[in-house]
Amino acid sequence: MIDFRYHLVSLIAVFLAVALGIVIGTTQLNGPLTDNLQGQVTALQDDKRSLEDQTQGLQTQLDDVGAFDEAVGPTLVENTLTGESVLLVVASPDLDAEVVEGVTALLGSAGATVTGTIRLTDSYADPASDGTVESYLTGAGVPATVTRPATEDVGELTASVLAQVLMVPGDGSPDAGIPPSTTDTSTVLAGLTELDVLSQDTSSVSPADLAVVLTAGTVAGGEDAARTADLVQLATALDAEGSGAVVAGDLASAGEGGLVEAVRSDRSAAAAVSTVDNVDTAAGRISTVLALAAERRGTSGEYGVGEDTQPVPPPAS
Repeated sequence: MIDFRYHLVSLIAVFLAVALGIVIGTTQLNGPLTDNLQGQVTALQDDKRSLEDQTQGLQTQLDDVGAFDEAVGPTLVENTLTGESVLLVVASPDLDAEVVEGVTALLGSAGATVTGTIRLTDSYADPASDGTVESYLTGAGVPATVTRPATEDVGELTASVLAQVLMVPGDGSPDAGIPPSTTDTSTVLAGLTELDVLSQDTSSVSPADLAVVLTAGTVAGGEDAARTADLVQLATALDAEGSGAVVAGDLASAGEGGLVEAVRSDRSAAAAVSTVDNVDTAAGRISTVLALAAERRGTSGEYGVGEDTQPVPPPAS
C-alpha cells in the first residue's frame, strides 16, 4: 500500500523536475532572446534618431521659408492699400501677440493706416450678458445717429451698432466716404467696455474703411455655437457697412468649431467676407493684406492652406 510519504516525495520530485526544466530552458533561450531584444531596441533607437534628423531638417526648411516670406512680405504688399484705413478686431483671447504685430506692420508696408485694435471678451455674445447689453444698445446712451435694426437678436443688434460706429460707409451707401464721428465711436466703445463686452488694445480707435477679424483655434465663451454665429454676424456687418472685411485665423480655426470654418460654411457670409486660415505664418499675413486689397476691389475669396483654398489672392488686374 502506497502511503502519504510516497505521494509527498513524488510531488516534490515533479516540482523539482519542472523547476530544473525552466532553469535549463531559460538558460538555453536567454542568450538568443536577449540578443534579439537588444537588436530591436538598437533598431528603434536608430529609427528615432533618423526621424529626429528628418524633423530637424524639415523645421529648418520651414524656418527658411518663413524667413523668406518675412523678408519679401513688405515688397509684395507695397502700395496695395495706399490711403486706406483698417480696423483690427481680436476675437480670440489666446491669439498670439506676434500675429497682431505682424499684421499691423504689414498693413503699414501696404500703405494703410491702422485706426485701432479692439479685443472681444468672453462676455461678447454670452447669453448671460444679453439682457444688460440689449438694455444699453436700445437705451439713450447710444448716439442718436445710430440706426438700430428691428430685431430681437442681441448679436445682430450688437454687430449692427458696432459696424455703424467703427466703419466708414463704403461705396453704394448714401453716406459713402463720410465717417461717423469719433465721439460716437468713443461713446459706444466706452459703453460696451463698461459692460465688459470688449476692450481696446490701442489708446484710441477711430472708424476705418476696412476691417480684419483675427481669430485662433475654436470659438470659446458663452454658448459656443451661439457665439460663433454672433461673430459671423459681426464680420458680415463690418463688411457690409464698410468697404470690406477679412476673417483671418490659424488652420485650427478652419476646422469644426472655428470662426473661419463658420464663415466658409455660411454661403452668404462666404460670398461677402474673405477668409485666411494661416495668419499665424508670414505667408498667411501676406495673404491677409492682399485679401483686404481684393475686398476693396469687390472680390472675396478663401485663402490659405486648407481644402479648396487659394494660396494667395489674385493680383489686381
